[in-house]
Amino acid sequence: MDSTQLLARLRACLGDAPLWDFALAFYGREEIAATCLQLQDEAGADVCELLWHCWLDSLGLVAQGSLDDELGPLRRWQAEITQPLRQQRRALKKQALTNPEITELRNTIKQAELLAEREALRMLQRISEEALGSADWIRPLTEADAALGQRLYARLPEQKKHHLYALQTLESRLDPFRGAR
Repeated sequence: MDSTQLLARLRACLGDAPLWDFALAFYGREEIAATCLQLQDEAGADVCELLWHCWLDSLGLVAQGSLDDELGPLRRWQAEITQPLRQQRRALKKQALTNPEITELRNTIKQAELLAEREALRMLQRISEEALGSADWIRPLTEADAALGQRLYARLPEQKKHHLYALQTLESRLDPFRGAR
């Protein structure tokens, strides 16, 4: 298969397997939500970025380089929209246990946070589709690439050995999704 055919196949895979659908299915698998939240809270990982890297891997793709420029708009969105919603939701957790009105408010904020994350995942899918073939930072995986857990570990803002194990959990749960390769 030449590079033009490969790019056409990969573009078709991106369109046939939307990131949002993948994220919902994958996040719902055993251990995935807890692992992602652990990496978010302890290692400073962005859950949407983790899910995006898993999605790319499941399609036989890899994002390489620092990604600061490519993911700048996403990271601003997360910092300005998603993270403040998450902080508000978490701040209300204790009060919501005893106050039904606060519970309703917290649930509304939780829904807004989910919508913000959905938009973040849509941004990542658009970025991926635009980059495939026109940029060299998203490319097909090769045998020489490190395993997903190792690649993601290198991207964590804070690295501890148990974070690597958590990332390897994500990697091990991807197997059923790897049919697109």
